[in-house]
Amino acid sequence: MSKPSIPKGTRDFGPVIVRKRNYIFQTIRQVFELYGFQPLETPAMENLSTLTGKYGDEGDQLMFKVLNNGNIFEKAEKATNTRELVAAVSEKALRYDLTIPFARFVVMNQNDIALPFKRYQMQPVWRADNPQRGRYREFYQCDADVVGSNSLVNEVELLLIYDAVFTSLGLAGVELRVNNRKILSGLAEVIGKQELLTDITISIDKLDKIGAEGVRKELSDRGLSDADINTIEKFLTIGGTNEEKLNQLAELLQSSATGLKGIEELKFVLNSGLTTFNNEPIIDVTLARGLNYYTGMIVEVKAPATVKMGSIGGGGRYDDLTGLFGLKGISGVGISFGVDRIYDVLEELNLFPETAQQSTKVIFLNLGEANAVAAFKHVQALRAKGIAAEIYPESAKMDKQMKYANKRGIPYVAIIGESELLENNVSVKNLTTGQQEKVAGADVVNYNF
Repeated sequence: MSKPSIPKGTRDFGPVIVRKRNYIFQTIRQVFELYGFQPLETPAMENLSTLTGKYGDEGDQLMFKVLNNGNIFEKAEKATNTRELVAAVSEKALRYDLTIPFARFVVMNQNDIALPFKRYQMQPVWRADNPQRGRYREFYQCDADVVGSNSLVNEVELLLIYDAVFTSLGLAGVELRVNNRKILSGLAEVIGKQELLTDITISIDKLDKIGAEGVRKELSDRGLSDADINTIEKFLTIGGTNEEKLNQLAELLQSSATGLKGIEELKFVLNSGLTTFNNEPIIDVTLARGLNYYTGMIVEVKAPATVKMGSIGGGGRYDDLTGLFGLKGISGVGISFGVDRIYDVLEELNLFPETAQQSTKVIFLNLGEANAVAAFKHVQALRAKGIAAEIYPESAKMDKQMKYANKRGIPYVAIIGESELLENNVSVKNLTTGQQEKVAGADVVNYNF
């Protein structure tokens, strides 16, 4: 018999890891709720027609298709064209992200929800990517989106959510990098190649991976002239403070109304006077985010420079995403947290608090029937007060039970031996310090575990 295994790019999570992950989920959820976002869940599977064509060619290739039920090979043999063949084999796929399913939900429930609709969603997604550190085939996303509002205040608040979450997690040094899709559209207008906007942004988005020369070659292969590429290179070398970058952009894109509109929007988001940030957003003109549906602000969160991880979150405005499903004129903007990558960053930097690594605070040893009955009453009293407590389920040697408590990482052990039973006391041992003290039975419920 072969050894059991799991699919490549997926992982099991033991209790210690799950508790740490729940700490991240809880932190994000609390901030989402604080900003008025409502919870939503959608199915793991979506119709293939819902997802196909929404993420570009690369996204379509990375989508996990789900085989149809029944004898698909017999149906496939009867197919007379490619469309019938695909439908015979697969009509569904695992969701690639949470944004497209959200747009589908809004369209299907447009008469039941109040606009603007603010939702958050925390569920797994699947991508047939090449697994590596920080990149998995099954991973969680935590999204917050607003639909039905054109106000740029939404952009400001979403950046504040990023800022608040990473501050709460104690993750200093993250970079909130922002750009605006209209600025990229303006660049395409300036060189007179609006029809190649997607090609241009896809190439620009690879700058960190393939370098300036790689981008130049790719742009040339896509049909851009040397003059076009020189203008794009001038755009990519824009630097300085946010204010200096905005001024340089205004000069370069002065002939593009679309580009100037993007600059205006970016100025409001960064300089609205509504708030201040712990992690001040940084304009990054190279930020393109290849997904086709962004139309306004785009944002990406970079992990601290001390950790080789890259992006741990991202999002942007997608003014007509619901239009993909027939509902025109509904504006939307959203962000996403990469929980799996955030976990790896916090783990590497040793930023998880002790409270995120513990569940049971105290375990009562089982030293016989009468002792266990007394212990169980204390356990129930502690649980009623919200303190996680348990009793070893069977009578066993004390050494075995102590080893169990140590292996579980339970900080306190409570002992009711014969003398404690007679005196109505409990001996409490701190496994971290090794100190032990007797506590009156009536006071156990108030002990500072």
